[in-house]
Amino acid sequence: MPKKETFLVNRIKSVGYAYKGAILLLKTESSIKIQFVIALCMTAAGFYFDISPTEWIFQTLAIGLIMTAEGLNTAIEAIADFIHPEHHSKIGFIKDVSAGAVFIAAIAAIIIGFIIYLPKLF
Repeated sequence: MPKKETFLVNRIKSVGYAYKGAILLLKTESSIKIQFVIALCMTAAGFYFDISPTEWIFQTLAIGLIMTAEGLNTAIEAIADFIHPEHHSKIGFIKDVSAGAVFIAAIAAIIIGFIIYLPKLF
């Protein structure tokens, strides 16, 4: 019987798999690449405008929300395409709802951006 791995070893492996997944997203998905560039621009803007710690928290949460939603959307679309490669109305519905979740997250992030940066611009 093989030796059972410790909790710590399992957690380290899990972090490794998560890191691999994040890298795969950045390397293969154009939507994540675009969101990543926007995140870098917003981070630079945060330094340029010297935003407050609270504003950093909201901006970081907004960026994380978008990146997470994009990643989950990608996973849902991949599973849907794997299960049913040809067009199907229910699969289309699932993919549309998943994309809609990203859209909602993006709207929230845009609103947060406006709240943080409009007063600094005007």
